[in-house]
Amino acid sequence: MSTTPATPQIQPAGGKLGILIPGMGAVTTTFIAGVEAIKRGIAKPIGSVTQLATIRLGKRTDNNSPMIKDFVPLSALENLEFGGWDIFDENCYEAAVHAGVLERTLLDQLKEPLSLIKPMPAVFDSNYVKRINGPNQKPKGSKMDHAQALMEDIRNFKESRGCDRLVMIWCGSTEVFHRAAEVHQSMEAFEAGLVASDPEISPSQIYAYAALKMGVPYANGAPHLAVDAPCLVELARQLNVPICGKDFKTGQTFMKTLIAPGLKSRMLGVTGWFSTNILGNRDGEVLDEPGSFKSKEESKLSALHQIFQPELYPDLYKDLYHKVRIEYYPPRGDSKEGWDNIDIVGWLGYPMQIKINFLCRDSILAAPLVLDLVLLMDLAQRAGMRGVQEWLSFFFKAPMTAPGLYPEHDIFIQLMKMKNTLRWMKGEQLITHLGLEYYD
Repeated sequence: MSTTPATPQIQPAGGKLGILIPGMGAVTTTFIAGVEAIKRGIAKPIGSVTQLATIRLGKRTDNNSPMIKDFVPLSALENLEFGGWDIFDENCYEAAVHAGVLERTLLDQLKEPLSLIKPMPAVFDSNYVKRINGPNQKPKGSKMDHAQALMEDIRNFKESRGCDRLVMIWCGSTEVFHRAAEVHQSMEAFEAGLVASDPEISPSQIYAYAALKMGVPYANGAPHLAVDAPCLVELARQLNVPICGKDFKTGQTFMKTLIAPGLKSRMLGVTGWFSTNILGNRDGEVLDEPGSFKSKEESKLSALHQIFQPELYPDLYKDLYHKVRIEYYPPRGDSKEGWDNIDIVGWLGYPMQIKINFLCRDSILAAPLVLDLVLLMDLAQRAGMRGVQEWLSFFFKAPMTAPGLYPEHDIFIQLMKMKNTLRWMKGEQLITHLGLEYYD
């Protein structure tokens, strides 16, 4: 008996889609400027699965591989409206110049639309992000006051921009590491905690709560506890709102989820994996604080354990020593450098090594992920999907899952899951690679 749920009825993608972003720093400005450049034919959407990837339908002999954007109804880039919050009051053009990711010659061609995007006053708590501060913050009040103010911002943005639908995606700084507390276990406790300004409730959780109460899908691009708090996961299901996260899979962890599955597939052992990063952007400055680094470390460390499954393969991986370092180095700016040393074991226990030096551009890798996530989260909502969207694990270092399930980190399995979900949405046959065409 098949357990595949019935094909959903996807509502059309007409009208404007509003993208609301807490944190208008390097990633956000690179994303928005990129969309504006693509709309004007100045650049190509390189790195975006929704814009450039195809999806195979049916048998290989059918030669039917449409573009994903032509296969499922996604919002057109021309219909996106941008807004957000930040503790600094620079408009999007000024913030992009300050971030230093994109060349000034490109930004000057986009100055008019970028200058129109000005951040709303942010909800901020220096106990959660310690190395930066700014003047553009909500007035003092309870955390419930701040949640209500965010809901009013959402309502005003939707009306003033003429948006039909909204999506919110966190692109702000990494908050200090916290585990779910008693206040996160039920919505009754959480809302009482908002009124009492419980110190265990972070700004990102206030944004997530406001978004869900307004029926807005929420994606968490950072590694800290946010919409994955138990009460917010349950609220998303109750209100039929999609959620996903967490921590954009961009640089070093992206490489790990490419290489580790290959080593495991050949049953090669791994005794050590040492990773270090240097970066000099605002994210690097925030992560220089131990509490914020702890959030990132937890996210980065989780992938290898789940991929290698040492409990199933003790001879190969039970003694794996995995260490992660992040160093703030201002001269590097947004051009992050990741070094990996991997000690592997082959036939008869003979040792070998792999060395990787990935000189990447953090925001350049993150921007297309933001685009794909907002478009696919909007699609999920129009398809009537609610709660944790595990099929979007492809984009995250520490993917959210339904309660009781471990996350899948193998990027190739993640990609298959994502594409099969899209096939299911359209009533197409799922691809299993069993070669059943030979038995037709």
